[in-house]
Amino acid sequence: MPRTLLPGQVCQILIVDAVTGETEVVFESGEVLVEAPNWSPDGRWLVVNGDGLLWRLRVDGGAAQNGGEAGDRVLEPVEIAGVPEINNDHCIAPDGSSIVVSAKDGHLYEVPFDGGSGRRITREHPDGRGYKNYLHGVSPDGSTLTVIVGARPTTTSRTTDWRTNVALVAVADGATTFVTDDAHPDDGAEFSPDGAWVWFNTERFTTEAGHAQLARIRPDGSDVSRILVSDTVDWFPHPSPDQSRLVYVAYGAGTLGHPENRDVVLRVMKLDRGEPLPETARDLLPLFGGQGTINVAGWAPDSRRFAAAAYPLATRP
Repeated sequence: MPRTLLPGQVCQILIVDAVTGETEVVFESGEVLVEAPNWSPDGRWLVVNGDGLLWRLRVDGGAAQNGGEAGDRVLEPVEIAGVPEINNDHCIAPDGSSIVVSAKDGHLYEVPFDGGSGRRITREHPDGRGYKNYLHGVSPDGSTLTVIVGARPTTTSRTTDWRTNVALVAVADGATTFVTDDAHPDDGAEFSPDGAWVWFNTERFTTEAGHAQLARIRPDGSDVSRILVSDTVDWFPHPSPDQSRLVYVAYGAGTLGHPENRDVVLRVMKLDRGEPLPETARDLLPLFGGQGTINVAGWAPDSRRFAAAAYPLATRP
């Protein structure tokens, strides 16, 4: 079942200034919960998921929803014919021609940006291991996807022995190449804008369950390194298009996974032509969210702003 809002909760899509932390609410609803905004390469659209479907939102305004304020943009449905219910992992091709989505059947599908029939990308996996593909990034040339593949290690493994690894999937034919293949939980894999690195979060550097930390690795699986040592649980690193900044979401210590409806902080780190400067990492914006807030890349083409989702409650539990 798709996520829904709690009583007294609203969903907000924000545009955040990565330098000042100032925000603009460009969409707000007390009826529909949408997640994981992407920003189109031409700067005109935000793409989100909600109710198991794909939607887009004009960044520059357009008609107000239900006669509301100018910030209440209209959600436009993107037809994804032949695609099962989707989750919050989706990315826009670098040329803006298509959107790749993760569906709840465990496969990835490509659909035209303006809507149409979907094409399944991923191949069938061996039976019995429960494979799922979770999309997080696209290579600069649009040919390869960075994916988290979840599966049990063997057909006889327990359901609880779920493992997640970083993989590359060819858009053309679904061929899958594993970048990591071990028992360390990994997630949020995304290409650097020059294609030289895959950024991700991982628990490989700590023995504390759930203590995800930021890392990067070469696409061939070499040169894996931890980016910074943090007391927080850090997820979903997204480098800006010009490789001057990185944004990620920080949960409180002891958090397991990336749950919804939590107090989190969006943090930024400076990059020097793509090289991390961990001493510059700082809090930018606290909000109530987590799951769905920045699961996928949402940078604007100007590398100054990014899109995020928040889910404030009228009355906190």
